[in-house]
Amino acid sequence: MRHLIQIFEYQKLCANDKAYFSNEKIGKKVIDKLWQYNDTHDNIYFTAIRNGVKFKQFVGVIQIGNITIEILPKADKQKSTEGDKKKWHDVLLQMLVKCKKIKVDSVSEASLKKRYHSLLDLYFELYLQEVNYLLEQGLVKKYHKQQGNLNVLKGRLEFGKNVQLNLIHRERFYTSHQIYDSNHTINQILLRGLVILKTITNNSSLIDYINRTLSRFPNVENKSINKIHFDSLVDNRKTAPYQEAIKIAKMIILNYAPDIKGGNEHMIALLFDMNKLWEEYVYRVLAKYQNKNLKVSFQNSDKFWENKRISPDIVITNTNEHGLKETFIIDTKWKIINPQKPGDDDLKQMYAYNMYWEANKSMLLYPVSNPKPTTFGDFHKGKEGENKCKIGFVSVLEGNKLDEAIGQKILLLLEMNKIKSQI
Repeated sequence: MRHLIQIFEYQKLCANDKAYFSNEKIGKKVIDKLWQYNDTHDNIYFTAIRNGVKFKQFVGVIQIGNITIEILPKADKQKSTEGDKKKWHDVLLQMLVKCKKIKVDSVSEASLKKRYHSLLDLYFELYLQEVNYLLEQGLVKKYHKQQGNLNVLKGRLEFGKNVQLNLIHRERFYTSHQIYDSNHTINQILLRGLVILKTITNNSSLIDYINRTLSRFPNVENKSINKIHFDSLVDNRKTAPYQEAIKIAKMIILNYAPDIKGGNEHMIALLFDMNKLWEEYVYRVLAKYQNKNLKVSFQNSDKFWENKRISPDIVITNTNEHGLKETFIIDTKWKIINPQKPGDDDLKQMYAYNMYWEANKSMLLYPVSNPKPTTFGDFHKGKEGENKCKIGFVSVLEGNKLDEAIGQKILLLLEMNKIKSQI
């Protein structure tokens, strides 16, 4: 039986907690596996507590044996309900779609209920769809070197090996030769992803889908794959259709933790830093308002001190009706703060951004459930003219869905000249 647990970021999960839709306790084995996984990743995902873990800013899904844990985002401190879990589950999916972490046009809670048990199952089915598409098109073949003991002389004779192996069997030849087939790294990655899926999934419909896909696969070696194999891939015209499948395969393979002690408690985790996801989401909702006067750039960087760099999240340039350019900085923060007490370090950071990018205005942008208006405050020294910063708040939701107009609302918070006419 499969068990689903839905929990919010920064909440605690303990061995005695019970799974959603069942009365079965999570158990110490699951907590031990979480501790072990966290240890191998420099303890970035959770904080270990007595008989449990406290989650950090990472959201996504973890599967351990028949236990699936979904960690959901949340933009307020209100007490959570089951309705909140459904709502933020859907919001997370929509944000992943917007940030191109999932290649689907639309994902709804209703469709998810019909077809999937968790976010992880969605990724698995998308992977299977991509692999089957590639199989239908025909997997790419490549030339690669192969060594072997053959009954015919083919390619280059490897004298050392040949003497070692064939001193008695003079009819054989140990050679190196080129072959042209499907057994190369990119297809080995696809196969390894399928094998791992078959090992970890307990969704009966997906298991059937995996078996049918494996039965169509050509003769490809099932070898261990690591980060080096992904780094060695070279994009070209022939492998362009592989991009989405390889992206998901990388997530599956590099986040898989097999159970080496037995007990079938295999683990896979697909986790996203909510700060980075929020940053990219804000950029993408702003980018659609770009025009000849309004430019939005992402992941800017400049030298700061020695080998250190300074990197604001988003830089916006707006050319006004007089042809003069204004520069605005946005730094996104996925956390809940007191609007009257912004952090000193955050303000100092925004001051540096204003100086380096010669911006008159900058904004620290936070998500809230009920945003209230705020005003720009002045930095007292450093540059001539305006040197301002604002603590901005914006609602992620409109009702129970992502706010489609959030980009427009963020731009209006910056109080640009003539901005209303541009958006």
